[in-house]
Amino acid sequence: MKKLIGLVAIIGIAAIAQTAYGQAVPADEAVELMADEGGMHFQLKKLFIDGTPLFMSLVALALVLGLAFCIERISYLTLSEINAKKLMNDIDERVSNGDIEGAKTLCRNTRGPVASICYQGLMHIDEQMDDIERSIYSYGSVQTAKLEKGTSWIKLFIAMAPSLGFLGTVIGMVMAFEQIQIAGDIGPTIVASGMKVALITTIFGIVVALILQLFYSYITSKIEHLTSQMEESVVSLLDTIMKVKSEKFATAQVINSK
Repeated sequence: MKKLIGLVAIIGIAAIAQTAYGQAVPADEAVELMADEGGMHFQLKKLFIDGTPLFMSLVALALVLGLAFCIERISYLTLSEINAKKLMNDIDERVSNGDIEGAKTLCRNTRGPVASICYQGLMHIDEQMDDIERSIYSYGSVQTAKLEKGTSWIKLFIAMAPSLGFLGTVIGMVMAFEQIQIAGDIGPTIVASGMKVALITTIFGIVVALILQLFYSYITSKIEHLTSQMEESVVSLLDTIMKVKSEKFATAQVINSK
């Protein structure tokens, strides 16, 4: 997964560098280089060039890195999803038949946190119920942490993007006042150029934050779904283990009474 983040980040940075090349040439030449392009891509590229180079690049970098973490989390969470009800039915069938090793093998061969938690419980099936429950919930906390790994970085980029945009806005306003001071006059063209840079950086920062927020909400919903599956599976597993232990205890009582 780290390789996936690195690959996406490298591709994004390369794209930013290619776009930023237009900022290294005069504006007229940059427009001529993009004259053959059209549509939304042309407009975005033009707005990127018109904005403050430093802060526009930082906002774009925040988008690329944020998307890299989002793609990695979505891939991991998607691979972690299984048919939990079918798995629990199969485990219940094997455990009820006394095939504990078969149930363990099934859990080992099944991906995802649900199977891992069930395997942890089956490893301690001969212990007291309190110990089994404690072991399962402790391991469940570890699995939940794995599901949430990397989401703090996504939240960081969501917060950074508009902040960088607002910082670019302040820089643009300072540039506008500096141009007014140099010209010695408050002309519409002078003010408009500085205001344009300020507003463009703000727009891009907010758009980046909105995009990442949508992905973050989707990731959060998948984590909640998996966490709910884990909790339901734990309850089902504990019921199965309790039923087996009760049957063994009843059988032992009958034998002792004889």
